[in-house]
Amino acid sequence: MGAGNVYGYVRVSSRDQNEYRQLDAMRSLSILERNIYCDKQSGKDFSRPQYKKLIKRLRREDLLYIKSIDRLGRNYEEIQEQWRRLTKDIGIDIVVIDMPLLDTRRGKDLMGTFLSDIVLQVLSFVAENERVNIRTRQAEGIASAKARGVRFGRPENPVPDNFQEVCKSWFEKELTLREAAEACGMPQSTFYKKAIRLREGFG
Repeated sequence: MGAGNVYGYVRVSSRDQNEYRQLDAMRSLSILERNIYCDKQSGKDFSRPQYKKLIKRLRREDLLYIKSIDRLGRNYEEIQEQWRRLTKDIGIDIVVIDMPLLDTRRGKDLMGTFLSDIVLQVLSFVAENERVNIRTRQAEGIASAKARGVRFGRPENPVPDNFQEVCKSWFEKELTLREAAEACGMPQSTFYKKAIRLREGFG
């Protein structure tokens, strides 16, 4: 390793996540504050302006710290692509803090490089697989909650006291939809939806 600069890269995947855990890890390594780049991105927006600035600054023999392998990309292919870009094209070293085996300063010979590449492939696959599993568990949890009668979204406005009586009159065609909705002080579409749910036993 030459006398390159040392950098840290931090990314949180949504604006609600707290980046301080990653930042503290970087500061504990005595990385200069100006050399720590931090992106706060949503899942859909992966433009990562700070990462792009970092890439422009990196030079051969620099050293980059990241907290975990999934900070480099959203999926298996992207992590692999960024790793190759950084280590092969630019020629820097990378240290993954959470996985000491991924430290390109070690084992510069063919066997060391081979082992590093194998570990990277396994870990990037695991990182992507975990994200898929999390989404699956979330979907299963929502489906299970709905099956138990848990309702999601904003709570509905309560119906007026005369709602059931007006519905009965509408069901028996004593009132038109417009008249029934007006009697309850509701838009026609809202009255219709709630009345149908009441008739089907969901109200």
